[in-house]
This record gives sequence, C-alpha cells and structure tokens, in this order.
Amino acid sequence: MQKPERDVFPAQHQDRQPGREAEMSPPPVYDNPAYKSAGKLTGKRALISGGDSGIGRAVALAYAKEGASVAIIHLREEGDADDTAKAIEKVGGRCLKIRADLRVEETATQAVETAISTMGGLDILINNAAVQYPQNSLLDITDHQLRDTFESNIFSCFYLTKAALPHLSMGGAVINTASITAFEGNPTLIDYSATKGAIIAFTRSMALSLMDKGIRVNAVAPGPVWTPLIVSSFSPEKARTFGSTSPMGRAAQPYELAPIYVYLGSEDSSNVSGQMFHVNSGTIIN
Repeated sequence: MQKPERDVFPAQHQDRQPGREAEMSPPPVYDNPAYKSAGKLTGKRALISGGDSGIGRAVALAYAKEGASVAIIHLREEGDADDTAKAIEKVGGRCLKIRADLRVEETATQAVETAISTMGGLDILINNAAVQYPQNSLLDITDHQLRDTFESNIFSCFYLTKAALPHLSMGGAVINTASITAFEGNPTLIDYSATKGAIIAFTRSMALSLMDKGIRVNAVAPGPVWTPLIVSSFSPEKARTFGSTSPMGRAAQPYELAPIYVYLGSEDSSNVSGQMFHVNSGTIIN
C-alpha cells in the first residue's frame, strides 16, 4: 500500500532546465563529512557528465576524496560548476570544468578529448546528465520535447562512450545513471522513462561487448533524489511532497548514492559487469 503524500520540502519551482542547485531550499546534501576514504580510486581519472550538481556533484566529490582526478561536464550552470570545483579543491582534489552540449556528437567528442588531454588519460566514464519534462498524456509530448529528452539522456551516453572507448583499457569502467522509472514506469514521465529503459539495455549490451577487453559497464537506478532536476521539472506542489510516498517516506540526498559509484569505479567491483544497482528509498524491484 502506497504511503499518503506529506510535506517534506518547501514548495518551489525553477523555470529552466538544468536547474540551479544554489537556488534550492533546502540545498541538496552532497557531502557526507563522516565518509571514510580509503584511496580506492588513487591515480584514476574520471569524467562525469552532469557533474556540476545533484548526484553528479556528490559522486565527483567522493571520487576526489578517494584520490581520483575528476572532470565534470555541464551545460550552462557555471555557478554550480564552480561550487563543485571548489568543494573538490577543498579536499585536495583536482577538478576540470567542461561546458558542453552533449546532444551534439561533435561537442561530446570534444569534451572527452579535452578531459583526456588535460588529465593524461581516462579510466572511468560516468554518464549521468539528464532532463525530464512531465506531461499528463502522450498527446502532450511534442516532437521537440521527445527529441530533446532522447538526445540529452541516451544519445549523450552513446556519444560520450563512443569517444571514450579508444582511451579505456583493462580495468576501466563505464557507469550509467538509469532510474526507477525504467522498471516501474511513470504516467507523467513517459519519454523520460523510455530513455532510462534504453540506458539499461545499452548498459547490458555494452557490458557484453566489452567483456573481453576487461572494461566493466554497470548502471545505478536511483529512486527519488533531491536534485535540481526535481525543482526544475515538477510543480511547486509536487516538489513539496517529493519522495514522501516511498517506503522510507523520503527522498534520498545525493551523498547517499555516491558510495555505489565509488564501488563500481574501483577494483572492489572487479567481478561485476552488466548489472543494475537500485538505490531507491526502499522500493523493491523484482
């Protein structure tokens, strides 16, 4: 039985995507001060799309704490990207900021090349950038929206992975961000859910394709997470009760997802490929 909705956040909305983390109330919690690093990613070089805010920011910071050099790709959120870089530098890490529209293959390829030339190579690619535009009916999804959602969410994965592959070697990892909507569906996120389902198929197929090269490909399927995507796509009323109907009765904070990305990027997951990891506030996925 689904829990009733209840207020958990102040009502709010931002009229643009990507949203701005700096304007959210309360701001997402991207850092866990109690996190104990163990050098699991020392010497690794990671590229994270959508790394300026939300889950991407939390992962970027955790990677830096574990010793990785980090490059983040963002679209136009300069302030959020600066804040992420400052947080990484504060813990002694390095962060390269790359502004790029990943809907364009040439631009995505250039972003990968910039990261590689600056960091001296690439070991981990995290495909995390996404948009969503809720609509009450399939009839309300325009051709423009459909193309934007697919180009942003799944085409970008193809483009970045294609550009990164020649530079990944044995022990390398690709980690994709899927969604609980790929498994449960969502009546108001039809095109978004479809792209997340495509990411699951992409993950499994690429895992098989790269198995003999020793490159692992896995995905994380988050449930509700308090990120700029929520306040920039949902109504103020939806934002106010976001995550309250989950089994845990709350949305996750971005820092709660970061450890699974650390695991998947490190040697701890050397025998894991083609798998989905559910971090979703307690929802059971069969």
